[in-house]
Amino acid sequence: MTIRVLPNELIDQIAAGEVIERPASVVKELVENSLDSGARRIEIDIERGGVGLVRVRDDGCGIAAAELHVAVSRHATSKIGSLEDLEAITTLGFRGEALPSIGSVSRQRVVSRVEGAPAGAEISVDGGKVSAIRPAAHPAGTTVEVHDLFFNVPARRKFVRSDATELGHIARLVERLVLSRHDVTFRLRSGERVLIEAPAGAEDDSRRLARILGEGFPARSVPVRHHAGPVEIAGWIGLPTTSRAQPDQQFWFVNGRSVRDKLLMNAVRVAYRDVLYHGRYPTYVLYLTLDPKLVDVNAHPSKLEVRFRDSRQIHEFVFRALERVLAGTRPDFAAAPAAQADFPPYRESTLPFPTSSRSVWGVIGAVREPEASTREMSGGGRWASGGAGFANASSEEAEHPLGVALAQLHGVYILAQTPEGLVLVDMHAAHERVLYERFKAANGAATPASQQLLEPIVIDLKPHEVEAILEGRAEWERAGFELDAVGPARLALRRIPALLVGEDVAGIVASVVRELEAEAGTHHLEAAADRFLGTLACRTAIHANRRLSLAEMNALLRQMESTARANQCNHGRPTWARLSLAELDQLFLRGR
Repeated sequence: MTIRVLPNELIDQIAAGEVIERPASVVKELVENSLDSGARRIEIDIERGGVGLVRVRDDGCGIAAAELHVAVSRHATSKIGSLEDLEAITTLGFRGEALPSIGSVSRQRVVSRVEGAPAGAEISVDGGKVSAIRPAAHPAGTTVEVHDLFFNVPARRKFVRSDATELGHIARLVERLVLSRHDVTFRLRSGERVLIEAPAGAEDDSRRLARILGEGFPARSVPVRHHAGPVEIAGWIGLPTTSRAQPDQQFWFVNGRSVRDKLLMNAVRVAYRDVLYHGRYPTYVLYLTLDPKLVDVNAHPSKLEVRFRDSRQIHEFVFRALERVLAGTRPDFAAAPAAQADFPPYRESTLPFPTSSRSVWGVIGAVREPEASTREMSGGGRWASGGAGFANASSEEAEHPLGVALAQLHGVYILAQTPEGLVLVDMHAAHERVLYERFKAANGAATPASQQLLEPIVIDLKPHEVEAILEGRAEWERAGFELDAVGPARLALRRIPALLVGEDVAGIVASVVRELEAEAGTHHLEAAADRFLGTLACRTAIHANRRLSLAEMNALLRQMESTARANQCNHGRPTWARLSLAELDQLFLRGR
């Protein structure tokens, strides 16, 4: 087979295939050029899902008439000029591929005028064939029109989806662009329909967030701002109660560039792992700013992925910043009630309440008081009241967000009264969180107490699970274990944490191993220790039908109010919900 040099037209179309995947790719490249040009208003018009027409108009610096011919040539750009520039890129575009790649697979028209020029100029590219430059009337800025995308590449055209599907991709792309630059006005229009209108200056950040993520997001999110040296993270993360069934409201921006980076997404997932229900996804809009020399944005043809010089450090920085914010999510009526969350049904663990001599109530510091006394009701029934009574209930209610306990419901829920209404607490979920945070604090404060075993506990696992444990042996040893393999699929425990004495150690370790498989590659050093502590907390927390005194209920409420992440249990389920007086009045039609 003869080796030959490809013609320029074919080279351009091959190059276009790496950059232009679908109409949304055209919009991305053109709008990023507009942002690089300093535009403050960008208008996008679409017809037939972008296949018929993509028009992007901006008020940026424009292109001089004499440079139009160069602008549509391959590898021509004003954004970098040396290898040093490539190592510290601050613009969204830099390869000089967008306009020539688009022009090689469409009918393209570029019209532009620089500020102060007497007139504008235009140039056309028809399937790679460039026309002469012509004068044209145009305000300061640039308009690029792209007609009949892939008209000359039938193989690519048949992979384009329906107009509605392609328009959906474009809308989602523009949403990311809107969130990337709050100082720029964006408008997306399909035919005569305005799909997105995001003015700059006329609205604050929360209003722009509401336009893209829904009206409830600003109120159900918390701000993030943290920096360490040349690295800063800012933005908003949704409360765990705003989690979704799909990851469709997750936005990452690195130095202003929208990215879908696995390392950053993983750091968020690990930060939420103690407060998010299995299978749910957090919502967030996060901006990472760092020295351009610390990140390579030239790692992917479409520039959606980046590569960090020190990925472990970035992962840890993001994780710690978000973990610190989430740790502050305690019961607070300023936050949205957990009752409004859309969670799948959950069945409490069927594991029996532990029979060891240790009192779980000793862990939270509750003091048992005599059983509640009883008083006659007018109807002949009896109801329980606390041994200490409720003489000071009103003052306690005002002082504590979760109010004062009234009773237990079906052995599962605590009912508490507040000045605002009624609070319901899932006692198992709440106690589980309290225990877990206490266990973590004790484990982090010093080397945990451990117990040497007279006979090792041998656990049968899968070979790859044994190998994974041995690779992370240091984490397990730091948690108080001494272990080694006694076969390709058997693990021997020779020392265990004192907290596990009397428990089903083999069952807890096997559960931790299975859960840790999902943590592979997270760079998170506490994974093993936290997993077994979380499993231990779940097993030792009070379970259904355990009768509590009012003093014990109130002790748990007070512990919740001072415990980090107490709005959710270790599995991400809400621990409490509320009904306001207004909602109660509405139920009984009071005031009508």
